[in-house]
Amino acid sequence: MRKILCAVIALIAALVTVAPAAAAADHTVTFVNRSGRTIWVGSGVNADGSVNFTNLPVLADGQSATVTIPESSAPNHWRGKFFARQDCTGTPGSTFRCKVADCGPFPNRCTTGEQPSSLAEFNFDRKDALAPWYNVSYVNAFSLPITIEPRDASAPPGSTECQGVGCSQNLLPFCPPANLTRWDDGTPMLCTNPNRDAKTPYSDAISSRCPRAYAWSKQDTEPGNQVVRQCRNCSGFTVTFHSGR
Repeated sequence: MRKILCAVIALIAALVTVAPAAAAADHTVTFVNRSGRTIWVGSGVNADGSVNFTNLPVLADGQSATVTIPESSAPNHWRGKFFARQDCTGTPGSTFRCKVADCGPFPNRCTTGEQPSSLAEFNFDRKDALAPWYNVSYVNAFSLPITIEPRDASAPPGSTECQGVGCSQNLLPFCPPANLTRWDDGTPMLCTNPNRDAKTPYSDAISSRCPRAYAWSKQDTEPGNQVVRQCRNCSGFTVTFHSGR
């Protein structure tokens, strides 16, 4: 009888199919263009195996588009940045160039490092329980105001987790004259940081008006800084490019 019972239990165990745990969905990033002009979304990645995008959107003012972060495929992380290329013209693959944030001759992807511009930076890492991390960086330059907001976020009560970062204010009017480049019509186009690694009149102008964005490279070491956030529980992020005019 005991042998029969054991055989029945073994048979039942063999027939039971255990459903595997559902894999975590890749995060998404939605780009919203409120800049007042057409932008070509660009991206760059860290030199850590992160795979760069090859089909990024071109957005007229008022348009939006969403990309999926390739964090579930090798190497199971994506660390990089997004930015808005402006005033782009020319033949794709040949003479295509942008006056702001140029990164190569293709409208939908970057093949070189970007020229100075405002950046939305992310660290998506399946092995980091606190990820994703995110910040807005004006360390290289300020071209357009950027904000990053988590979507479908759940944060511990009273924490700063999942807070929005960046600012929607146009900071070009406060750029030190020596750091300012103008469009052909004379309006401000780009404010370039003269020294990434030290406090300057540039960083003072940026950080005093936008404390939730990097104005210089070591700002995250200052007591009480607000420049980096993480959001363990969210479906993704909205990156909005605001008007620089």
